[in-house]
Amino acid sequence: MPIKSIKSSPTHPEGHYFIRNSLFNVQYSLFILHLFQNLHTHTNFSDGSDDPEKYIEAALIRGLSALGFSDHSPLPFKNTFALKEEETGRYCKTIAELRKKNQISSLHETNIKMQNAKGKMQIFLGMEADFIPGIGLSFVYFRDNFPLDYLIGSVHLVRSGSSSELWFIDGPDPATYDDGLNVLFGGNIRKGVGAYHRQINEMLTTRKMDIIGHLDKIKMHNRGRFFSETDPWYIALIEETLELVRQSGTIVEVNTRGLYKKRSDSLFPGPMILKKIHDFNIPVIISSDAHKPFEVSMLFNETADLLLEIGFRELMILTPSGWNTVSLKENSI
Repeated sequence: MPIKSIKSSPTHPEGHYFIRNSLFNVQYSLFILHLFQNLHTHTNFSDGSDDPEKYIEAALIRGLSALGFSDHSPLPFKNTFALKEEETGRYCKTIAELRKKNQISSLHETNIKMQNAKGKMQIFLGMEADFIPGIGLSFVYFRDNFPLDYLIGSVHLVRSGSSSELWFIDGPDPATYDDGLNVLFGGNIRKGVGAYHRQINEMLTTRKMDIIGHLDKIKMHNRGRFFSETDPWYIALIEETLELVRQSGTIVEVNTRGLYKKRSDSLFPGPMILKKIHDFNIPVIISSDAHKPFEVSMLFNETADLLLEIGFRELMILTPSGWNTVSLKENSI
């Protein structure tokens, strides 16, 4: 069955999304939401909208098995999106208190629906660490100084050679992306995308993270304007990066945010890269990159359907005893 894009409908207030079965042209979903967890969550400690407790309430309502908080790591320059260094301790303490409050009372209490009904779920403390060569604290610093359960490594700001200027590839305004490309790379998209991948590759070879965030975020404001994801030079960059991901044992998140925010035409990463990730036998998780409570599980079922269609049979999950896998096949209705 050919893989189709996830499309959106304006009829649902939070955005209703589905995958079309190209053979029967009907909507379908194979998975029960409570089998999933979201480990990519931003609160008002960084650039999210609400207190952490609001996200737990939303995750319980939506039947998730676990929720992980991953606010942006502190950065040594003025910004509006990262944790303030002096607030990092309070962030960790807040999540620890919420974990205790929502702690599952018995290891034998394995029924997720029962746990949720009692207002209980697994809570994990993480951080999304920005990697900018020569700028910011090391990933080791965060691991050694804070009681993190996991670390997401991401690139949002691309450094241009020895220059201290940074290309901001994220955010809602494509003009920021375009301006940075023009000023720092002379409008040459191959130079810009190459710099992004060199930075990702350096992160993979010099830093230790559990998860790599939104691997192909560089495409977000491209929307087919500057390059095609089928360009041989782009595919070569992707394959080089995926080999480093495989060697490092890092988990790739399948990030739904670009789609439900309508800032991307596909998931991060998209179907072409997901097929290669499957071929490379690299483990994956599904994350929503939630910045608002109602976003904690958006497009999860639909993304699981797509992964199954590509050939994936397992997802990684985080447990109190470490990383484990959950079978997609066994979880089908």
